[in-house]
Amino acid sequence: MRPAEPLVVGVDGGGTSTRCLIATASGEIIARGRAGGANLRSARDPGGNLARALAEAVAGIGPRFVPADVAGGVFGLAGAGEAGRRQASALASEAWRSAGLPGSPVVVSDVPVAFAGATPEPDGSMIIAGTGTVAARIEDRAMVRRCDGYGWLIGDEGSGVWIGRRAVRAALAAIDGYGEPTALASRVLPTLRPGADGTPLSGEALTQAIIAAVYEGEPARLGLLSPVVEAVAGEGDPVALGIVGDAARHLVRTLEAVRGDDAGLPVVLAGSLLTRPTLVAGHVRRALAGLPVVLARDGAAGAAALALRAARVSADPEAAHRRLLAL
Repeated sequence: MRPAEPLVVGVDGGGTSTRCLIATASGEIIARGRAGGANLRSARDPGGNLARALAEAVAGIGPRFVPADVAGGVFGLAGAGEAGRRQASALASEAWRSAGLPGSPVVVSDVPVAFAGATPEPDGSMIIAGTGTVAARIEDRAMVRRCDGYGWLIGDEGSGVWIGRRAVRAALAAIDGYGEPTALASRVLPTLRPGADGTPLSGEALTQAIIAAVYEGEPARLGLLSPVVEAVAGEGDPVALGIVGDAARHLVRTLEAVRGDDAGLPVVLAGSLLTRPTLVAGHVRRALAGLPVVLARDGAAGAAALALRAARVSADPEAAHRRLLAL
């Protein structure tokens, strides 16, 4: 049987993964899909991953699915600010067409969908710290001010990739003998190149192997080193502890640049570095003690909530939004 209500699509495309869901106008989630990262600046195949996540969600509905039932969709994509908006829109539209859906999706950055995926409130501030980093002030569910989010090469301070870059630099410095000794020197290569032949390397051979492992992969892969830094910091390694502390300080400063003076508005923490029990998250939450901090839940659900409002198909968008977030 066909669904009794119009459907909307919500997509959350980050640096590491892309999540898609299809929901009814009343906020019932009926299908999900997932694929690799869709960050325009760091993922290897963002367009292909958008298409795969959407196709998996559509397939999950089964034979009852009719494309005309879809009233609209919102794609929240990392890197889809003004500098990347045209490319992001083109990739999202291609994925939409490949799924045979009518019309065109709305394309926004990953920031408003992450905020809407944490709270139904229309105003507040947030910081995303996962593969990349960006902070924003949100008004009426739209981003009105931003800090950082410049990508792995020139920004994203405190992010997983930033931590990974710091780990590589610290490891190379230690191997070369001009940096402090650190256990990171022996942990970087196995993480970036798992399954190697196991031959122990040292000196110049280890340095060259690390350089090759870094440059042969996409930048987002450096984020794999973030849990390694956390683990080494947990063992008391001073270099790793310094990286973790620096990351947390960068994130707090980035958030404070946009938050404003209203202490009553929600402060959303999103991204794996801040929503999982990491050392970085602990530092950040202590720095924000006393504020109404909310952890992100589901960016794809937030995108679907924005799609419901944009398509004007829900009789009670507030209730539908809360249902999407299981509140």
